[in-house]
Amino acid sequence: MGRSSTKSDAVLVTELSKWGRSTQDLLDTLNQLAGWNVSVVAMSGMTFELDSPHGRMMANMLAGIAQFERDLMSERIKSGLVAAKARGKKLGRQPDQRPKSDRLAPKVMALIEEGRSYRWIARDPGISKNTVLAIVKRSPFKDSVS
Repeated sequence: MGRSSTKSDAVLVTELSKWGRSTQDLLDTLNQLAGWNVSVVAMSGMTFELDSPHGRMMANMLAGIAQFERDLMSERIKSGLVAAKARGKKLGRQPDQRPKSDRLAPKVMALIEEGRSYRWIARDPGISKNTVLAIVKRSPFKDSVS
């Protein structure tokens, strides 16, 4: 959290659980605010007076619960991905989801065969050189292109 040139009495947050990336990150920020005598007010109306033991305890409990929720969500997502793979579901972008670059692939590969640079190829159709690189990487003929 950066320094401010003006003094504040409180920081308004939408939800304390969404503020930090981890329990430790949130606690570090809360300790920094406590050092500046700044309270934290959640939009739900809950106020955390960080200079009192009760306020610090509540903030610590909510930070721990928020970390627990994030860990559970991550676990559910990972197990869902494993189950989807086990059912044979293909994850990621499907081949027909790149209509522009798929349409341009034959032209791009022909220009690569001519020895043109990625930047030169990208200029005409208005695509990035990274798109040209991605087309080359996906091409079944990429091994024949030097």
